[in-house]
Amino acid sequence: MNKFAANAVKALAALGLGLALTSTVQAATSDEAIIERIKPVGEVCIQGDESCGGAAAAATASTGGARSGEEIYNGKCAACHGSGVLGAPKFGTSEMADRLAEKGLDTLLSNALNGINSMPPRGTCADCSDDEIKSAIEYMANGG
Repeated sequence: MNKFAANAVKALAALGLGLALTSTVQAATSDEAIIERIKPVGEVCIQGDESCGGAAAAATASTGGARSGEEIYNGKCAACHGSGVLGAPKFGTSEMADRLAEKGLDTLLSNALNGINSMPPRGTCADCSDDEIKSAIEYMANGG
């Protein structure tokens, strides 16, 4: 009976220790903390869905109006056209004005929209409208 009692005491001690650890871990992690940790990274909102706060913010941001040619150039075009990398006509020189005079605005716009040589379609401005790209071309051709 002594062996039985000793084993029973060990089993009860192990069970008690397990319960103590479990309650300590549960106390340290509340349900809110768990929900916060496992929540989705993002949400998909459809324009017009009033239940999404982000959709209204995105709609407001997108209706802020067209960006200027200078904004587009500085944010998207200057990486290549600032230094003339890979044969891009360099800003601040007569290259853009010469190409505009030679080919015309419609051809330059078509090249910018569809890509030409090393320039990918729309350059590095996938979120630019056609009018914004046109204004960036005009900005570059006028030298700023």
